[in-house]
Amino acid sequence: MSIRTVITGTGRYLPPKVVSNFDLEKIMNTTDDWIVQRSGIRTRRYAEDGVGSMTLGLEAAKAALEDARCAPADIDFIIAATLSPDHYFPGIGVEIQAALGCGPIGALDVRAQCSGFIYALSVADQFIRAGTYKKILVVASEVQSHNLDYSDAGRDMAVLFGDGAGAVVCEPSTDGSGHALLSTHLFGDGRFSKILSLDVPSSKKNPTYTPEIFDQKLYYPRMDGKRVFINAVERMPEAVRTALTANGLAIDDVRWLIPHQANDRISLMVAQNLKIPVEKVVRNIEKYGNTTAASIPIALDETVKAGLLKADDIVILTAFGSGFTWASAALRW
Repeated sequence: MSIRTVITGTGRYLPPKVVSNFDLEKIMNTTDDWIVQRSGIRTRRYAEDGVGSMTLGLEAAKAALEDARCAPADIDFIIAATLSPDHYFPGIGVEIQAALGCGPIGALDVRAQCSGFIYALSVADQFIRAGTYKKILVVASEVQSHNLDYSDAGRDMAVLFGDGAGAVVCEPSTDGSGHALLSTHLFGDGRFSKILSLDVPSSKKNPTYTPEIFDQKLYYPRMDGKRVFINAVERMPEAVRTALTANGLAIDDVRWLIPHQANDRISLMVAQNLKIPVEKVVRNIEKYGNTTAASIPIALDETVKAGLLKADDIVILTAFGSGFTWASAALRW
């Protein structure tokens, strides 16, 4: 019997500080109406000063382990997805490993930005199918709020992002039931790497920091929002169709589509492109904003904990992010 990967536990953590559009009105030239019309976001969560993505990821990991009835000592590998680690190096994977008390197990970080969770899930799937590891903790965690430009010049990006973390526990199954991660599909196109990027710190710059960097605010992320939007609404449906075709499924077979929560207009256009009822699309960006790699596992955990996922439900995950990277995954719950 072939080995398949099953998700045995999910968890999420959102920092308690809620920042509304009205709060942002006080510090930049924007309005609640402007933000809602362009993104669908009304609130987001911000981590407190001194709290980074490792801390958020640790809390989400604890929740996923509890859900899976799994002790930290049972985990034999950790994969962390983040573009906002606590340090330039090391990554947060080893720090979560140490904080959980897992012992000297392997841990790695994945840098695929908003597609990071599906990329990390795909890596976990390969390890489990190969029989290399039995229990893998996949964590996606982001703290974006500490490095956004809250001046009027950075408004278009600053209003979008929130902080949060999600995690899953992956284990092997050989029961042949079909309740498993069916497939993952990863894509990228580095020709568009500058359209959404953060240029500093950079190994190309010597010295790393110069007056020019601060004068030009190169330490803030930059985005050509229009081009990101156009590509996202094209690439995510393509990735979904790839997952459906690979598993002999039709769009009508899908119970839930969980897209990366980049922008509610993007999610709605993806649904329209796929001709899937919007009622089948998980959307929580109104509450949390864009939590980058963490958005899909947060949404997945919310769906699970709300009792909305039943046995045999087909779930499709899809994401698009900086790189460009994009991805999809198909699961039978």
